Amino acid sequence: MNLAEAKKRLAACGQEHVLEYWKGLSKAERSALLAQVAAIDPKSVKACAAALGGGGAAAVDTSRGLAPKVAELKGAALARAVAAGERELKAGRVAALLVAGGQGSRLGYDGPKGCYSIGPVTGAPLFHFHARKILARSRRYGKPIPFYVMTSEANNAATVECFRANGYFGLDPKDVFFFTQGMWPGMTKDGKIILDAPGHIFMSPDGHGGLLAALKRSGALDDMKRRGIRSVFFFQVDNPLVEIADPAFVGYHVLERSEYSLKLCAKRDPFEKVGMPMLVGGRYRMVEYTEMTKEQCLRKKGGKLYYLYGSPAIHVFDRAFLAREAAKAMPLHLAFKKIPYVAGGKVVKPAEPNGYKFEKFIFDILPNARRAAFLAFAQKDEFSPVKNAEGNDSPATCRADMRAKWARMLAAAGVKVPESMPLEIDPAYALDADDLVRRGLVLG
Repeated sequence: MNLAEAKKRLAACGQEHVLEYWKGLSKAERSALLAQVAAIDPKSVKACAAALGGGGAAAVDTSRGLAPKVAELKGAALARAVAAGERELKAGRVAALLVAGGQGSRLGYDGPKGCYSIGPVTGAPLFHFHARKILARSRRYGKPIPFYVMTSEANNAATVECFRANGYFGLDPKDVFFFTQGMWPGMTKDGKIILDAPGHIFMSPDGHGGLLAALKRSGALDDMKRRGIRSVFFFQVDNPLVEIADPAFVGYHVLERSEYSLKLCAKRDPFEKVGMPMLVGGRYRMVEYTEMTKEQCLRKKGGKLYYLYGSPAIHVFDRAFLAREAAKAMPLHLAFKKIPYVAGGKVVKPAEPNGYKFEKFIFDILPNARRAAFLAFAQKDEFSPVKNAEGNDSPATCRADMRAKWARMLAAAGVKVPESMPLEIDPAYALDADDLVRRGLVLG
């Protein structure tokens, strides 16, 4: 892109001020700024500006929202779901989709969160446990489970290098597909793009909802279709306990003819900060904890919380549903933040919020699903995120939960280990107690 083309593109969305400091920029700075302008979609910029005027995600009255029917698979129902899921896995119709665009800054780690060391004994990174589970399931069912990893501009190169340096954790590189999420410019209250340096536009990731556009833009959706994928297992990078491509969940999704299925777990307390699906106006939608009143949070039925189940972002999507939704515009969510800006050619770091970031949320497509399904699971077995440096949801609590799960696996296989014994099991060695039994594990 040259200067004339940049001026034309910016004029199309009323952002000519982006080139205000052009004359004072070096050749390298000019080249970098032109590359940023080339990536700007005037239509999207206009949508962001419109969102500032009330065109973002509309508020919904959830006061009469109904809790969904959440299945708890047992006995024959569990066996049917597992059998259906195993058929899909053996036919090679299941893919894994990981959202891994975040950095480990909240953990005091300078790098992609997926590269953060979490193995209690080996210090293996989060990516190790996800990839090795996929490898184990692929081996068990005799078909590859293609692994789609959404990164960000900030961490894509480091993420790819982490996989390369670790031999893709045993996976075939041709079955690992990296793609980056989109970036959106920050804006002032009056809808002007913010420069955080004279030759640089402030950009931020477009959220996990940006997944749809990124899947389409990168060719990942086409790749899924070419491979014959029908069900896409979605999960987040910070939860090493997740049971990726769990046959029971995949099978339940298929048997229910669902387009969007969610695993849900009981809240630890009424005010836990998790989203909750509700039936509102005849459609399911995700309701944030901030949108619920105290009375709603405390409401009970039969001695249990009425809104008992929260979502840890473990989903199965119908691939065709994702393709359909990727062709549509998604609502924007606004966050008022402190964003560095340029005034008089100097960079200013504000003490108070001064600009808006824009995000899209993947669960905003839930109301569009023709059928949705909800499956309960035990939090201790499948959800222990690494979000905070200390306290709840920290590396310490996650490692303890990982060890406890492995100890339960060993106990189920007839092996009891001392509580003080360091413990870590490679998922590719054993996904569950049955694997341990098949391997004839005996500890002396």
